[in-house]
Amino acid sequence: MNELAIRTLTGAILVMIALLAAYVGGDAFAILVAAAASAMFYEWLRMVRGWSFGWYFAGFFYALLPALALLWIRERGGLDLLIWCFIVTWSTDIGAYFAGRRFGRRKLAPSVSPNKTYEGLYGGMAAATLVGGAWVLAVGLGKPLLSFPPLFAIAAQMGDLFESWMKRRADVKDSGNWLPGHGGVLDRLDGLVPVAVLTAIAQLMGLT
Repeated sequence: MNELAIRTLTGAILVMIALLAAYVGGDAFAILVAAAASAMFYEWLRMVRGWSFGWYFAGFFYALLPALALLWIRERGGLDLLIWCFIVTWSTDIGAYFAGRRFGRRKLAPSVSPNKTYEGLYGGMAAATLVGGAWVLAVGLGKPLLSFPPLFAIAAQMGDLFESWMKRRADVKDSGNWLPGHGGVLDRLDGLVPVAVLTAIAQLMGLT
């Protein structure tokens, strides 16, 4: 099985697990979020071993804040908003991957992540806008959410670049090897971190 097929299969399984836990809610979703946050913090600690203490401290909040945000969104914003948060993140990742492979020419941050391109960024923004916007209209979420996907897509890509920078500094290819075709949990969730936090803020501001 080639790398893309492995990546796709693993991604599909992760999506199904996330959606099932989100639908059930309650303890099932809380356990999944806690497990993901714990794995993120563990991988972070492995990468920053030997760095200053501030990095250990920062890793705790890096894992905690999106976990709290996701639980808040599910509890206060509801399932539809939580799925929107997932959709924006996933469509950004998928759109950036395929647009980058097909049209990528101009490097976005070659010193951090040589494979990232501006074309991939634009593809991720376009995919998030189309799919995220379609979900807003389909389920009747707040109309202000129609303007957020391209901005959140940029945030997701910045989250990806930040984690790439950390891996480069730590001299590792992936944050872990838990997920075939994806690496570690941090590798898979680096884009969700800012999107979850920003979505929770939007919900708190009454924009959803």
